[in-house]
Amino acid sequence: MRAPWQLADPNDPGNLTMLAWTIYISFLAVPVLLLLPKTSSRAARVFALLAAAAGFAVTLWGFAQQQSGALVTVARIPWVPSLGFEYHLAADGVSMTLLLLTGIVAISGVLFSWNIEHRTREFFAFYLALIGGVYGVFLSFDLLLLFVFYEIAIIPKYFLIAIWGSTRREYAAMKLALYSFVGSAMVLVGLIAAYVVAGTRTMDLVQLSQFPFPAHFQMWAFPLVFLGFGILAGLWPFHTWAPTGHVAAPTAASMLLAGVVMKLGAYGCLRVAMTLFPRGLDAWGFHVLGFGSWRDVFAVLALIGIVYGAMVALVQRDFKFVIGYSSVSHMGFVLLGLMTLQQVGLDGAVLQMFSHGVLAGLLFAVVGRMVYDRTHTRDLSELERMDLSKALPFAAVTFVLAGMASVGLPGFSGFVAELQVLIGTWRAFPSFAIVAGLGIVIGIAYTWRAMQKAFFGAPSHSASAPTAPLPPISLAERIGAVILLCASVIIGLYPQLLLRVIGPALHSPLFDGLWKGSGR
Repeated sequence: MRAPWQLADPNDPGNLTMLAWTIYISFLAVPVLLLLPKTSSRAARVFALLAAAAGFAVTLWGFAQQQSGALVTVARIPWVPSLGFEYHLAADGVSMTLLLLTGIVAISGVLFSWNIEHRTREFFAFYLALIGGVYGVFLSFDLLLLFVFYEIAIIPKYFLIAIWGSTRREYAAMKLALYSFVGSAMVLVGLIAAYVVAGTRTMDLVQLSQFPFPAHFQMWAFPLVFLGFGILAGLWPFHTWAPTGHVAAPTAASMLLAGVVMKLGAYGCLRVAMTLFPRGLDAWGFHVLGFGSWRDVFAVLALIGIVYGAMVALVQRDFKFVIGYSSVSHMGFVLLGLMTLQQVGLDGAVLQMFSHGVLAGLLFAVVGRMVYDRTHTRDLSELERMDLSKALPFAAVTFVLAGMASVGLPGFSGFVAELQVLIGTWRAFPSFAIVAGLGIVIGIAYTWRAMQKAFFGAPSHSASAPTAPLPPISLAERIGAVILLCASVIIGLYPQLLLRVIGPALHSPLFDGLWKGSGR
């Protein structure tokens, strides 16, 4: 019997070679969309939905085939043989979890973009190019290939915001792109350094994870790569692109930004920085400002992000900014879970990536599509006078459920994920767990405040109140909301569905150095 970490035999029926088609379908759909007649907006929507659904179907099939968390080769052929670079795609339990998330959010994003009329073909072409890049990152096990897909995902999100965005869209798109490229440059320096130091003429993640990089090298390479990826994950104080980008982006782009793009950063922190340079988390042997290791530094930054994001969300007047800053807070739990270096904490961090992806996507869909596109305002003081619980009852119910799920209501995915992170934090940093718990309490407060003001405020008959009935929630929006809610409920009621593949993946030889580090 093959150990749960080994590469699958090509003749194994559990082989996941079909997973490569998640990338191919997404990219091949782009030129097809652009070849459609300019007036065929409906055809573009339907085709984009079919492409997203096909990618999700392949992912779902792969997930059903591979339930052991094994690292399975999807495709492996020489790419640049002279330098040892390969087109190496593979998947384990962590990858499968995030591929599943990407497929769910991709379908929902198309459904919530059914109203797009301006340059519809181009919108969905950029959308699917972004999805293809995300799939590529989660499947790449050659580090150069991973970096290429990582960069591919940056370009479409710039255009999605700059062309179809709203509030200060050019500024937000440029800020997001600049932050992303700065982080990418840091990552690239770290990867090139690893390639040169290893001297093995390969960028294969599995092989490099077994190479004994010198401790002094890991001590500077780890923070460089972790911070480079952490920028895209919303790590405080490098998070400021996130709320601005979320607010300016069209609904589907907001869903992708919060749902999967921020997960690219967290995934890179775990898959690349912590896998290649685990000794970078060891103690320095001295203290600076009370910090004794990079682990301490990043744990504190994650903790600040949790509390800071929640406190800023509590005082926002713009409905979408509330959700934007809440994403910074919830991503702090992912990064804090990674820094616990505890099995339960790491399990919780990966599960939180999935949970936050579906719930943040749903919250942005409610705020951006269901509310803003109908009322043309995101000001909570104006929404308070519109009695939206009666004007848009489906939106009100959806926001209540999504909001409660995001703050950890039992029965939803957020409860299991954040509970595991808190348990891991208590074991690693007991005092940090208390502060993180405070962040959850503040999260309840800002969610309740936004819910009360946006949907259950005192109705007014002033001039600012709508004089005509608001358009009803469409069938496409209802289906998209139900998909995301069901995903959260299923994992909330049966988290083992994902945990049984996440756990073995985190105990593969890829992470041997992480578990065997000094003091762990």
